[in-house]
Amino acid sequence: MDIIKSIEHEQLKNKIPELKIGDTVRVHVRIKEGNKERIQVFEGIIIKKQGGGVNATFTVRRISYGVGVEKTFLVHSPLLEKVEVVRVGKARRAKLYYLRDRVGKAAKTKEKIGARIETREITIKEEVVPGESVEAESAETTEDIAVAPVVEEKAEVKEEVKVEEKKEESSEENKAE
Repeated sequence: MDIIKSIEHEQLKNKIPELKIGDTVRVHVRIKEGNKERIQVFEGIIIKKQGGGVNATFTVRRISYGVGVEKTFLVHSPLLEKVEVVRVGKARRAKLYYLRDRVGKAAKTKEKIGARIETREITIKEEVVPGESVEAESAETTEDIAVAPVVEEKAEVKEEVKVEEKKEESSEENKAE
């Protein structure tokens, strides 16, 4: 079993995006057409996440020309370029299959008020720098431990939605009139 875990650990990406059910995301996927390679963007709502490790997937749903389209992406796929969070959704369920029956505005999730749109990444494994990690490697080899993923969070704030500032601006406009 250790051989399988070590092979899977090599296939894992170093950093993966933190995704939540109900978020509207923009997924950039690398597509090969003959000799050419391009990036296609698929934007929609995450309706489910499943699996773990190398097999972790998430499904994105959008309505295109009146027809619902769902695509399932592997989180650790080398063809997955990046995932941007467009809108933070409010979901109270693990799977949003009920959106399949809905059309138009009803097919959207409510937006979390005051939520920041962040591109958070979870660090699965750290990059090895020759010279610095010699001591760390020798410590790991002396102890008989299994390969366990190291999880860290990094966040970059894109924009902040603040309700208080909007209220203050509207009250200043009313005073000016």
